[in-house]
Amino acid sequence: MPVETPVPHRENPVPGRSIGEHGVIGNQDTIALVATDGTIDFLCWPHMDSPTVFAALLDPAKGGEFSVAPALPDARRMQLYIPETNVLVTRWMGGKGSMELTDFMPHPEAGARLPRSLVRRVRASRGRVKVRVRCRPRFDYAASVPTADAYGDTVVFHDDAHSLRLGASVPILVGESEAHAEFELEAGQDAWFVLCDEAFDPLDVAECATALEATSDAWRHWTRRSHYRGRWRELVDRSALVLKLLTSHEHGSIAAAGTFGLPEATGAARNWDYRASWIRDASFTVYAFMRLGYVEEAAHFRQWTEDRFVELEEGAALRVMYALDGSEALKESTLDHLAGYAGSKPVRIGNAARTQTQLDIFGELIDSIYLSNKYGRAISHAGWAHVKRLVDHVCAHWRDADEGIWEIRDTPRHFLHSRLMCWVALDRSVRLASKRSLPGAVVEWAMERDRIAEDIWAHFRHPEHGYFVQTMGGTDLDAAALMMPLVRFVSATDPVWLKTLDAIGERLTDDGMVFRYRNADGLEGGDGAFTTCTFWYVECLARAGRLDEARDAMVRGVHYANHLGLFSEELSLRAEQLGNFPQALTHLAFISAAYYLDRRLSSPQGEVWQP
Repeated sequence: MPVETPVPHRENPVPGRSIGEHGVIGNQDTIALVATDGTIDFLCWPHMDSPTVFAALLDPAKGGEFSVAPALPDARRMQLYIPETNVLVTRWMGGKGSMELTDFMPHPEAGARLPRSLVRRVRASRGRVKVRVRCRPRFDYAASVPTADAYGDTVVFHDDAHSLRLGASVPILVGESEAHAEFELEAGQDAWFVLCDEAFDPLDVAECATALEATSDAWRHWTRRSHYRGRWRELVDRSALVLKLLTSHEHGSIAAAGTFGLPEATGAARNWDYRASWIRDASFTVYAFMRLGYVEEAAHFRQWTEDRFVELEEGAALRVMYALDGSEALKESTLDHLAGYAGSKPVRIGNAARTQTQLDIFGELIDSIYLSNKYGRAISHAGWAHVKRLVDHVCAHWRDADEGIWEIRDTPRHFLHSRLMCWVALDRSVRLASKRSLPGAVVEWAMERDRIAEDIWAHFRHPEHGYFVQTMGGTDLDAAALMMPLVRFVSATDPVWLKTLDAIGERLTDDGMVFRYRNADGLEGGDGAFTTCTFWYVECLARAGRLDEARDAMVRGVHYANHLGLFSEELSLRAEQLGNFPQALTHLAFISAAYYLDRRLSSPQGEVWQP
């Protein structure tokens, strides 16, 4: 039987539902956020980077939602996933009755008749329960209020450009731009609701039941392919399942997160759109998949990146990010009609960082290609030609200033992390060419790699304390430096590195939460602790042999997940989840930290898998 996790009681300074009070479901095409009160208040349709049809999380009045609410005022609410799946169950446990809501989207390999649908099963588990269901979609990022019309036993929501159909196993009534149902269930009785494209008949009850079983089986089959059997296994599996949800089954691209507009600090303007495939984040995700044994995902992403190379014009470089189908990422704009999460405006879609220069992406991508070759399929002749093209670009531009991993919207700078990952790009290319006997200017690449290393040691250290700093000639710390031993640029026990690690612990860490940096970045408003950096810090402590510190930091970091083990992008000082959710970068960093720390705790002096 699954362990039921109660939703924690706390004072909530955010009006409405908070970011962390959600589970996530999906079909590797789009995702939906399901709140602990049974409301779907965020869903883009039909794809993750399509406009929303439910966005009450960003504007409770205008955004639209799909709610299920039992008349159990004294009920205790709980949420859990069916083990090893992305099928979510929300439970209400009352004194006189209990009810559970099961939410899922049919898995792409489940064989369901519809190409995509959202399925909700309501079941009374004890007593007699009265239930109210309300479906209130708002199309085109809530800019369009649809008409609702009854068609047979279904309701169709439509405007001039969009349409959805809602079917149910109980009578549904049409209201003004919405549909609703009120019914009672005895213990053991079910009611099913299916939302799908208007062109299709919704799944019937038998098809829904079959799709639920097949979807659960498909997710279990995938999860059990993981090689991981260590500590924190349940959370590692959950993180892998999140990463899989953010991976397009059609294209192989990987979204940085499933949402847009969720703020890095409530009431402020740092509200970005992460529903695109960043070369960096997706390449890091490949690391995590490879560690767990998921080589097919790595191969699919590599094919997606090779397709991007084929489309490049002569002399052009890869972009920072792409739309999930590989087209140009959406231009940044604001949705001024939306109030924003907790009043955080403006709500942005698209991302202006798409035109930035971020030199680090070449290192992350080539490292992922190197790992795919080491543990998966050998690179093709065409694929190697693309790598050489990347290496030539790095050799020509590694001395340039850029906007860096944190995508500053300020004057470009010479960032340590960007310089470091240029070193990685050349180092992995030299290794790959040597291991596979591939043609290339290996001697010249190695000499350029060494020049980068010398530059980092000479120009990116604090003039007084000697530790590594954020920018050339600067004095500020940056948690991105934590990548230095993780990519094997510096020994994890090198004295200079240990000074850096201690400085980050003292100046960027607060109660187990790690901030990216403390200096100005050209943007107004505050910035939360960055959850990814917490797990980078854990892994660096473990690699330095400081296992007690690493274990303590891991315990704290794990507790910054929500009640389902899901991580958002950032945390407030109250440890409340902020930013886009769920975020791939944090889940993959957790997988890496758990993998390494578990091995070191089990064999403190033994060998540990190294990329």
